[in-house]
Amino acid sequence: MQTLYALETMEPGNIKPGTATSLLREKLDQTCQIFTYLLYSLVQVARYAETDARARASKHLPTADDLNVNTKISGNEFLEQIHQDKGFQANLEMWKMRFLPDQELIRKLYNSLAAADIYRTYIQTPGRNRAAEKEIVEYMYKNVLVGNELFLQHMEDHFLHWGDDAEMMGLLINNYLNKPHLFNFMQLISQEKLEYARELLLTVSDKKDYCLELIKPKLQNWDPERIAAVDMLLMEMGVCEFLYFPTIPTKVTINEYIDLAKTYSTPQSGQFVNGILDNILKDLEQAQQIQKTDRTKK
Repeated sequence: MQTLYALETMEPGNIKPGTATSLLREKLDQTCQIFTYLLYSLVQVARYAETDARARASKHLPTADDLNVNTKISGNEFLEQIHQDKGFQANLEMWKMRFLPDQELIRKLYNSLAAADIYRTYIQTPGRNRAAEKEIVEYMYKNVLVGNELFLQHMEDHFLHWGDDAEMMGLLINNYLNKPHLFNFMQLISQEKLEYARELLLTVSDKKDYCLELIKPKLQNWDPERIAAVDMLLMEMGVCEFLYFPTIPTKVTINEYIDLAKTYSTPQSGQFVNGILDNILKDLEQAQQIQKTDRTKK
């Protein structure tokens, strides 16, 4: 959607062969950058335990607590696996992310973690239990990072698309924690999803005129020129999924584009897009133009 919108706003003379897929790749890279940085932030907060321990031990008159700061979190097995991953390290270098963290912010985030009851229970429990290791990382992400206004502002300052991707990041973090051994940091988005995105993008671009032939008669008293550009794009995408993506159920298509319209367009857009797509779908089904297959079948 974002790529199609960017193409709509470009001067025709600036659109060359490959422009669409290049823009798509750029936006997918931005998503991967955000995900990598969130994991890096988790690692940095955990490793600050060692920085805090050294600072407290070096006081002129350290207390017993100063000399016995528990640094268990710095060796958390999930965060250590991230830190040791060569693909993760390559991403940090490629996107110059080592210079982004604000050390004062990291200190505040660590102090927030250290004050939590769940953290005190974690460090006081002997040994390493995999469930506990995962639980504390989940807590760090949900409460210490994205539950902190300072960190959210930090993300907005450094990542233009943070607002768009924030919700999806929680799913990606959860996927990683469930199956870290299957994760490939050099290809965070699967080849299947990349192919789907590319195919949808190119199909909508190629079939735009035909989609509009189906959409415009349904607009009744609406002036197509005055309809929100995002609404038109979402309807074009929906029609293309109806006709050219046989493994995507029509109900899934409509629900997805209703949600996108509500999120990215006007307050009335969800209902509007729903009505138009549903109307078009009925016509296409009556004309027997909808051919869907079970995606699990080979």
